[in-house]
Amino acid sequence: MSLNRLDTPRRPRTAPGPALVRALLLFAGIRALCLAVLFLWSWRADRSAWVLLSERWDSLWYARVVEHGYDFTLTAPDGRVLSDMAFFPLLPWLEEAVTAVTPLGAGDAGVLISAVASVVAAWGIFVLVNGVYGARPALFTVALWGALPVSIVQSMAYSESLFVALSAWALHATLRHQWLIAGVLASLAGLTRPVGLAVAAALWVAAVIAWRRDGAAGGRGRMLLGMAVAPLGAAGYVLWVGDRVGSLFGYLDVQAAWGNGFDGGIAFARFIGERLFGPAFLAGLGLLVGVALVLWLFWRGVRQGQPPALLTYCGIVVLLALCSSGYFGSKPRLLMPAFPLLIPLALALARTTAVRAWSIVVGAAAVAAVYGAFWLHGSGPP
Repeated sequence: MSLNRLDTPRRPRTAPGPALVRALLLFAGIRALCLAVLFLWSWRADRSAWVLLSERWDSLWYARVVEHGYDFTLTAPDGRVLSDMAFFPLLPWLEEAVTAVTPLGAGDAGVLISAVASVVAAWGIFVLVNGVYGARPALFTVALWGALPVSIVQSMAYSESLFVALSAWALHATLRHQWLIAGVLASLAGLTRPVGLAVAAALWVAAVIAWRRDGAAGGRGRMLLGMAVAPLGAAGYVLWVGDRVGSLFGYLDVQAAWGNGFDGGIAFARFIGERLFGPAFLAGLGLLVGVALVLWLFWRGVRQGQPPALLTYCGIVVLLALCSSGYFGSKPRLLMPAFPLLIPLALALARTTAVRAWSIVVGAAAVAAVYGAFWLHGSGPP
């Protein structure tokens, strides 16, 4: 397949209003189900579901940035010094803005931001997939993203919903050759999470292909400006951290203290192997199957001719998620932004009977609701 065919959506369409409304209502219904099960579970366990959503784990670190700025460190039992500079600034900036005009605390503001951002993300995913494959696959992609087993994070004071919202709309603008809009959104995504550079890389790939094809898609000046702006968010924050800690690569040192780094997947492979050849064989087998499924879905996206921008973005997100050496329990959450992985499944659902397709969606939503409540009531961070 030629680069020209891959770069341009094969069936460009304008998002039909009723189909978009149905997708957003379906997404809202799935989120409502997940939250209802979480609150019921918390009531039965005599715990606060709201605290689980707004005041635990990463949510607390974002709240500390709002309250104290980037000056908080915590010494772990093993002597490592954990710094809040590991957390990118856009979410706490927005939380601070919300707390300034409402009576909400930082964590409450974070939940509100994630609620709004998750809907904007679902909207962006629908418009993006609809422009390439049509409304029915777009509807199922939104439903599957909302029904991921770890989708409860979309309702927490975490940065995933905000990041996916920015990424989806940046990729949509990229496919439409709206280079400057895409660059600004990519830069904002880079201020949200370090993997935001995947959005910038997707823009660069699409721009190079467009340049080689006709040299002026969307205007050369806007193209070059969009390419220049795209990495500024992530690069600017990383350089700022480096200046604060007195080292050009200071951000990597901050992440290393948290146990995060890129080792090509060696630590994760060892983690799986220890379970496959130990008493937790079934857990290791489940992890192995999960990794194989992720890789297979990416390969299916390649075979189905997803635009290079989507493949670039998704490939980098998957690579960083699977090949990082950090806390392995967070890998499903780190894969959440890789929503193009769901497109092959959505295309399959769009081709099957309505009864079968909706049975799968309802089943996935039920699993997500139960697993999300179980997950948040565990001892480890998501």
